[in-house]
Amino acid sequence: MTEQHIIIAIDGPAAAGKGTLSRRLASRYGLRHLDTGLTYRATAKALLDRGLPLDDEDTAADVARNLDLSGLDRSVLAQHGVGEAASTVAVMPKVRRALVDAQRAFAASPPGAVLDGRDIGTVVCPDARVKFYVTASPEVRARRRYEEIVSQGGSAELSAILADLEKRDARDAGRTDSPLRPAADAHLLDTSEMGIEAAFEAACVLVDAALRN
Repeated sequence: MTEQHIIIAIDGPAAAGKGTLSRRLASRYGLRHLDTGLTYRATAKALLDRGLPLDDEDTAADVARNLDLSGLDRSVLAQHGVGEAASTVAVMPKVRRALVDAQRAFAASPPGAVLDGRDIGTVVCPDARVKFYVTASPEVRARRRYEEIVSQGGSAELSAILADLEKRDARDAGRTDSPLRPAADAHLLDTSEMGIEAAFEAACVLVDAALRN
């Protein structure tokens, strides 16, 4: 726990482990946690629930501005249909601006927060006290996603998951608005051969050092 206001920014590609690490760090330091990817999914789900068009940027941006970021249900928002809809609204500049404003407000509230996503250290919170870029090889990430799906009783093809991740990586890194890339001052954590416990301990050392300074 700390009485200091601190923002921890965690970026990285899908299935690299940034979500698990973010939640562990938030718990360790008594901070709130926000998976910023869920804010795009929540916007899409709100549009779907109200029967509103997904391709109307002004309507989507208005919905985004009125989201309650404290009540995001991961299990509901993880549904495939919501993800497909989110990919439509997430490329809209007005929606991105609205959600970035909301994410910054979330981070600014005491005592601070851990935010994870793809543009936290570069765009949303460039002045964050500590920044991490969590990554792993596409093959390792695909295997993790496959095992997660199977453990939940689902079925999937490892090759299809790998292809989807590589396609998503290329899209995230190649987009002109807030591309996925490490912040210049981010600490790199490659979890390809590192368990979550080791990654967590390494991250805590760096956060503790930042708090001391």
